[in-house]
Amino acid sequence: MIDLYTAPTPNGHKASVTLEELELPYRVHAIDLSKHVQKEEWFLALNPNGRIPVIVDHDPDDFAVFETGAIMLYLAEKTGRLLPTDAKGRSVVVQWLMFQMGGVGPMMGQANVFHRYFPEKIQPAIDRYQNESRRLFEVLDRRLGESEWLGRDFSIADIANWCWVRTYKWSGVSRDGLPNLARWLDAIKERPACRRGVEVPFKVENLMKDEKGAGKFAENAQKMLQR
Repeated sequence: MIDLYTAPTPNGHKASVTLEELELPYRVHAIDLSKHVQKEEWFLALNPNGRIPVIVDHDPDDFAVFETGAIMLYLAEKTGRLLPTDAKGRSVVVQWLMFQMGGVGPMMGQANVFHRYFPEKIQPAIDRYQNESRRLFEVLDRRLGESEWLGRDFSIADIANWCWVRTYKWSGVSRDGLPNLARWLDAIKERPACRRGVEVPFKVENLMKDEKGAGKFAENAQKMLQR
């Protein structure tokens, strides 16, 4: 059994979607980020960085893993799925996983901060992160014009990037004129395990259609920025 400590964010969904796709049994522990539960000593013992998600694998012993890329690699290697075993195939998947971790996630995350959460609207910062996120979308679109998936087959690289790119509207980033990216987004959305995974630890309604919910979400995010 695996314990998953998480919250409904793109990074949290990377772990829950992977667990769902791999059909691994797991228990969900929702972490209230607005109350800074992730900074409590018991949580820091699992992840010294004080961020979600974290997993604890109890088979065969209580082994904690933090950082989403590390979690995804650990689970894929544990099951022998969602990651090629040959060196070159594995490298391609890991490259696109790192592309998300070093590019898509940080750039979209900062777009969210300045576009949605920061009380003062600093337009040059908003433009910087939205434009860079769009550039990265274009890189993905080119790759997906060459291949159905980011690797040879559907993999943890697709899950990692999808969990972030699917939130493009919240970040204020356009996907217009990127047909390969649109095809890929829709294809992953149709996977039942992926749909289940983005409802963990609970389903967040479409914030683009829920003004009150969007305001509350942004308010909680502002609290997190202070820690």
